[in-house]
Amino acid sequence: MAALALALAGCETGDAADHPPPSAAEVEALYQYAGGLQVQMSGNVAQVTVTFNPDDYLRGGNLWAKAFPYIFLFSPASRDAFAEHPGLGGIRVVAQHPNGDLVAQALLDRASLNEITWRRAINIAGRARQEGTQRPNYMQELVRWGEDNTDFEYNTRYIPSR
Repeated sequence: MAALALALAGCETGDAADHPPPSAAEVEALYQYAGGLQVQMSGNVAQVTVTFNPDDYLRGGNLWAKAFPYIFLFSPASRDAFAEHPGLGGIRVVAQHPNGDLVAQALLDRASLNEITWRRAINIAGRARQEGTQRPNYMQELVRWGEDNTDFEYNTRYIPSR
């Protein structure tokens, strides 16, 4: 029994060595954003920090601030990061005010979505990006999807709790 446990432990170590996490630059290359975007690796989790335009927050309010991390998480870039890098365990998107304050963050674990739910997530986020200003219900749907599928946190200074 002990030999089996050691063999399994060895396999886990071997798998980690066979699939190292990507570099921050590899993950960053997948995302395109005109504003400030930085990626750092913490173990096998990529932290994507996005600085947003405060004018967008003023126009979109709390709903927009809540949705912002999910726009990046539920994107082809995130899906591709997981597909191209088996050693990537999760992606955390941090929405940051230009003054450095964290406004919202969400962590998506590799195993949270499957092929079908990835398509749905990308579709929901795409509609929110394209039509969320005219149809806020698309932004609300994105927030609900995000809250159901990620570990998230909102800064109550920017997004009051209910």
